[in-house]
Amino acid sequence: MDPPDLDPNDDVFGLFTTTTTTTTGDGAANPINSNNFRSYSERCFLDSSEDDEDDDDERQDLLNDDAVSMESASKRLDYMLQFLDRKLTLKDSSSNSNDAVPLPEFVAKGGGTGIFRLPPRAAVHPNRPFSLELRPHPLRETQIGRFLRIIAATTSHLWAASECGLRLWDLNHLYDATANATTGPDPVPEPEPEPEDALPFRESVQTSPALCLVADEGSRVVWSGHRDGKIRCWRMDLNLNLNLNHSHTYFKEALSWQAHIRAPVLSLLISAYGDLWSGSEGGAIKIWPWEAIQKSLSLTTEERPMAALLLERSFIDPRTQLAVNAFTNFNAFNSDVKYLLSDKSRAKVWTAGYFSFALWDARTRELLKVFNTDGQLENRVDISSLQDFSVEFASGPKKEKPQNSFGFFQRSRNAIIGAADAVRRVAAKGAFGDDNRRTEALIIAIDGMVWTGFTSGLLVQWDGNGNRIQDFHYHPSAVQCLCTFGMRIWVGYLSGTVQILDLDGNLLGGWVAHSSPVIKMTAGAGYIFTLANHGGIRGWSVTSPGPLDNIVRAELTGKEFLYTRIEGLKILTGTWNVGQGRASHDSLISWLGSVTSDVSIVVVGLQEVEMGAGFLAMSAAKETVGLEGSSVGQWWLDMIGKTLDEGSTFERVGSRQLAGLLIAAWVRINLRGSVGDVDAAAVPCGFGRAIGNKGAVGLRIRVYGRVMCFVNCHFAAHLEAVNRRNADFDHVYRTMTFSRPTNLFNAAAAGASSAAQVLRSTNAGVAYSADGMPELSEADMVIFLGDFNYRLDGISYDEARDFVSQRSFDWLRERDQLRVEMEAGNVFQGMREALIKFPPTYKFERHQVGLAGYDSGEKKRIPAWCDRILYRDSRSNTVSECSLKCPVVSSILQYEGCMDVTDSDHKPVRCIFTVDIARVDESVRRQELGEILGSNNKVKCMLENLCKIPETIISTNNIILQSQDTSILRITNKCGEKDALFEIVCEGQSTVNNDGLTSDHCPRGSFGFPRWLEVTPATGIIKPHHIAEVSVHHEDFQTLEEFVDGVPQNWWCEDARDKEVILLVKVSGRYITESRNHQVRVRHCFSSRKRQNDCEPESRQVQGTVLRRSDFQRLSSSHDVVDHLKDMVDNLKSMHSP
Repeated sequence: MDPPDLDPNDDVFGLFTTTTTTTTGDGAANPINSNNFRSYSERCFLDSSEDDEDDDDERQDLLNDDAVSMESASKRLDYMLQFLDRKLTLKDSSSNSNDAVPLPEFVAKGGGTGIFRLPPRAAVHPNRPFSLELRPHPLRETQIGRFLRIIAATTSHLWAASECGLRLWDLNHLYDATANATTGPDPVPEPEPEPEDALPFRESVQTSPALCLVADEGSRVVWSGHRDGKIRCWRMDLNLNLNLNHSHTYFKEALSWQAHIRAPVLSLLISAYGDLWSGSEGGAIKIWPWEAIQKSLSLTTEERPMAALLLERSFIDPRTQLAVNAFTNFNAFNSDVKYLLSDKSRAKVWTAGYFSFALWDARTRELLKVFNTDGQLENRVDISSLQDFSVEFASGPKKEKPQNSFGFFQRSRNAIIGAADAVRRVAAKGAFGDDNRRTEALIIAIDGMVWTGFTSGLLVQWDGNGNRIQDFHYHPSAVQCLCTFGMRIWVGYLSGTVQILDLDGNLLGGWVAHSSPVIKMTAGAGYIFTLANHGGIRGWSVTSPGPLDNIVRAELTGKEFLYTRIEGLKILTGTWNVGQGRASHDSLISWLGSVTSDVSIVVVGLQEVEMGAGFLAMSAAKETVGLEGSSVGQWWLDMIGKTLDEGSTFERVGSRQLAGLLIAAWVRINLRGSVGDVDAAAVPCGFGRAIGNKGAVGLRIRVYGRVMCFVNCHFAAHLEAVNRRNADFDHVYRTMTFSRPTNLFNAAAAGASSAAQVLRSTNAGVAYSADGMPELSEADMVIFLGDFNYRLDGISYDEARDFVSQRSFDWLRERDQLRVEMEAGNVFQGMREALIKFPPTYKFERHQVGLAGYDSGEKKRIPAWCDRILYRDSRSNTVSECSLKCPVVSSILQYEGCMDVTDSDHKPVRCIFTVDIARVDESVRRQELGEILGSNNKVKCMLENLCKIPETIISTNNIILQSQDTSILRITNKCGEKDALFEIVCEGQSTVNNDGLTSDHCPRGSFGFPRWLEVTPATGIIKPHHIAEVSVHHEDFQTLEEFVDGVPQNWWCEDARDKEVILLVKVSGRYITESRNHQVRVRHCFSSRKRQNDCEPESRQVQGTVLRRSDFQRLSSSHDVVDHLKDMVDNLKSMHSP
């Protein structure tokens, strides 16, 4: 799909420092101090010991910076020398005359087209925009128990929630020359091995698995919800130092408390009024008012344990109010609260499970509406269940819910009925029971429209009142996550694809972003960061697809030699049809152990480990329930492992058995950190493609970031079954699908919605990757080995024996069925095999030495090369050099049969490959990307022309409200070409003292509004030369409540002094991350004649001060506001004068 044409005069995100400004009444722009945003949180969190850094640390940091810069420069120089050396080697190959000479090869026809084409590779992917590799794909084996599941961005950091805590990256240093920090003396486990070229990060102390994150810029903290039911608070203002040789320190939470008892925290949000909402299992929702949070955050370090106890019991349970509002037992209040969404434009909150939604008022916390995924209102039922509801939450958190015999039987009946329904759904919908109507993602766009994504791939647009507007379906895979930035919607799918839509739902573009599901996205620092299921994180320009992509892609490609690293290794592969026998140790030494001295990877394929009708039937039955392997197969693994000195020299990384077929791989221990992501597969080809007497087993392994597949095959037997053998290969190639072996990895770490990510089974149908190709087609190198059963055609037994005894293999090769079929392009299309110079390996009498051991029985089977090893690498022709465009280049150093081994009627065959692998040093490429964006003249010119914020003005900078007054704030877009995006937040609230001066303005959570103020809409889009009208309304809300365990306990009147808030109108363009800000002061003035109205202590619910509503005033300019203030001051003075 071609990227859409973009307006060359459109906005582009600010990659570099952009001054944040505010405006005075005349619209002039002045800088503001961003430290004002941090002052409150610094008072809450910063200890005196943290105020100043030690001079020695600063000097050490400077030394570290120099060391990192030198290391980076050294890397670039090494890669340049590697590049020059490769060029010289190609021109003068005789310089390496002492090296082993590769064997000549035969190449099959039919490659390069259809499913046999090579996967596209390049220094920068040609079919997608450029990206920033923040965290390259880590090896799965290093991430067990530490997988990343959630990411969230703030203005300066990217936060990630993992299965053991939190980590964060500094977004201000995305392009710096940095190296991973080393661990210090902290008494906690060391962090898991990271890709050496990943961006450095800071890691928290170990915690329970974090399930959700929400950033609070107003309080300068990040909130995380955990599986143990706790909510933890982490401060943003950490002193990051991630340079080389700097001790790795683990940051700790500032505050934590038990939010949910014996239940996880599944979702979090901060409402438009600064309250913290949490969702859990069984429909549980709890709200922590900002006032309670503020009180806890303001306590000193010594007082924080008490703060946790106070917060633990200060929550509000909004479900206790449902009976008052005539809402009863909906499905929405029984299902898990998987998603929470804050609609700050209309001051509402969405709570959602998989199949239903609830809409709440963020200010009053009242339930407004409940509806299902079809947009239909939920039916109301009897209120009896709600009465039990109230009892549960009115009691303390440590008490058990009262039970009676009727309730027990009722719950048991419901459980049985629910289980029966689940069974029926599974039977009707398949093995996984997935419902295509299940909600997987929920976001709100700048225009106030809400978007949801479903497992069917369906996207649904809703208005702010919960009305379903329209549906879109652009991709067959399940939606996993949604993200919005500017005027675009980003969609992440289970297939690894990312698509971009405009606010009307039109598809703008899409590409395969990762090789595994995209499970989370967030916007920050001019990028949309995508988190893949495997743990890799990439950043995509918020302008993509756009005009910058082609320029940056071309520039990065031109600098390929600066960040290309070539790795070399040797791979030993062996195949042996063992004929249900067992080998001696000497035979294994002769076959494998004698040639492993300089080999890095060993892959062995066995056929006919076990056979027999009973065994084959049992094997098929075990496969259906995800079981595989046998005692005989384990014996072979143990014996080969002993031969390879497993545990000291080699480590087994994966294996797979299907009936009599067995494949296993061993890796030299010193290479273990660069080899992983081992997946297994099995394809039966016998008896209706269901039994494993014939078929294939495979392993997929990632080596230095490149994918290699090893496939052990046993095809149809008999001389005349050529077409059946060709069909077996085609079936295997098209249908082989890899999944992780259950005996090696924890399936619970899969993380994606689809159970297909963890289920192991044999392949039943055609298996294609995200771009419609078989999985084997996507590998950088594929090696087929096994008993292919191709025979010698047109030759008699005696003739064959004569040619073998004379070692006249050239004439025999012309009779080889496999070579004939490869020459015709009928099988193994595009694959290579070294020239065969060893005798046919089939069929021999057991335990007879030498070539005299060929079958001399009644059948006298003609000798044949049944046992073969073929491969395909990244080369499109025979002279391609190793580069990022051709990342895996291999040649064969040894290809021979072990004729002295007599334990089977087949001889084992081995093949040694020498392999060059081109990989990207992402740390260097990030630096190159930063230099291109900062110094390339074309890019700089484009940024200078495009990085402009539309000019806007506001109608006033001062607003005065009395009881339930409403004023209209007008925002005018003076630009004639570009849309202006605005967001209104509350920078802080203060109290007006008797002398008319205000105290410090303290922001609420996430810059939320005070409860007496309603601003609608708080976000929106202003078309060129248009005006947006924003209602600023005072709402009587002088009564405050204190909650204990979700139940209101105390009421009192709010301070009746005048209040003042500073509204910040933040205006930005479509893609720009910075904004131009306007300040608006809103003052709420109480009538002095009503201040003597106090609360009545005997009244349970005390009403606040009642004010007389003033005449509605529209303040057209700041001069009107000043005159009005002067009049008010004069009136007040005259009233109080004697």
